[in-house]
Amino acid sequence: MPWGTDVFASAVIVAAGRGLRYGHGQGDRPKQLMPLGRGTVLARTVAAFRACPWVGETIVVAPPEMADVFGGLAGLPGEVRIVPGGPDRCDSARLGLEAASPEAAVVLVHDGVRPLVAPDQILRVAEAALQDGAAILAVPVRDTLKLSDGQGNVARTIDRANLWQAQTPQGLRADVVRLVLDGPWAPGVTDESGLAEALGLKVRLVEGSPSNLKITGPEDMAMARTLMGPGGLRVGQGWDFHRISPGRPLWLGCVHFPGEPGLAGHSDADVLAHALIDALLGAAGLGDIGLHFPPHDGRWEGATGARLLSLTMGLVESGNFVLENADLTLIGERPRLAGRRQAMAAAMAEALGVPEGLLNLKGKTTEGLGFIGRREGLAAAATVLLSSAG
Repeated sequence: MPWGTDVFASAVIVAAGRGLRYGHGQGDRPKQLMPLGRGTVLARTVAAFRACPWVGETIVVAPPEMADVFGGLAGLPGEVRIVPGGPDRCDSARLGLEAASPEAAVVLVHDGVRPLVAPDQILRVAEAALQDGAAILAVPVRDTLKLSDGQGNVARTIDRANLWQAQTPQGLRADVVRLVLDGPWAPGVTDESGLAEALGLKVRLVEGSPSNLKITGPEDMAMARTLMGPGGLRVGQGWDFHRISPGRPLWLGCVHFPGEPGLAGHSDADVLAHALIDALLGAAGLGDIGLHFPPHDGRWEGATGARLLSLTMGLVESGNFVLENADLTLIGERPRLAGRRQAMAAAMAEALGVPEGLLNLKGKTTEGLGFIGRREGLAAAATVLLSSAG
């Protein structure tokens, strides 16, 4: 169906979630504000709709407590309207629908964390909604489905012949939008097509693509980056050495080792974290740890490895780089890392705001050779791979 100059769609991007299911490692950032490509997840989502000339306006529904600053945090252009959301997705969707222009022929509602939606998918949903009143992007279920008995056993196999997995955008024609807003909202409805269904309306299925994934956890983010393709790879190496200082606590990989002699240094002397910092800065072309956290600067006295890692990752992300993986080696006779590797990887990953699976940790000795073999100090080496986002 052709789109004339007097017919346009409103795009409502629902991005009011707090990202509670994303998992550990993201700090206080909602997942829609996490880096993806040369911007944020949400910025890429919005760009897909703004690339469609027949989308006349773009509205983003933001967490209400962040509405005043959300556009800037997400890196959105000034023409995008920001409206505060509600306590759950259903409320946020309604607020977005209410904010849409009354001149819009179709309103498209899309999840802010589906950044890989293609413009042709948006168009096909809009055309189907304009023709039939309501439409939803979806993909046929391909895997065999099993119904559980609630106790970990298979109750029966579900026939998947007519099953579809819902995606977004979901489109409503203007008259259907008015019906939805004027009518009672059915309890338990989780998407816009469900509201149309509750009114007894038919909803057209428009086949989408598995690549239009919803970012729920770190594995989805990794898949999104893979589907986007790398925008260039950069390698960095880091080394660090510290003398043993028995009067200090020992911190390695942002984890405390009680009962072990510590290391001398202006900060907490976390030799493993410092090597990782140098590797990250090197790969991003940002100098070294001494440039950013000089030992003569009182601000860094006693600074933890976790704090310095977090600040370093902020510098890396500001350069539009993404950590692909890091390989770290602690060199020393003791302490042994057995039983502590996962805790160290988790602690460093949390400081960096990345999944812990991106960090690999090894321990080596020098077979008694040199100052390390004499237990006079510890050393660490790190190699990282960064991608510059596409």
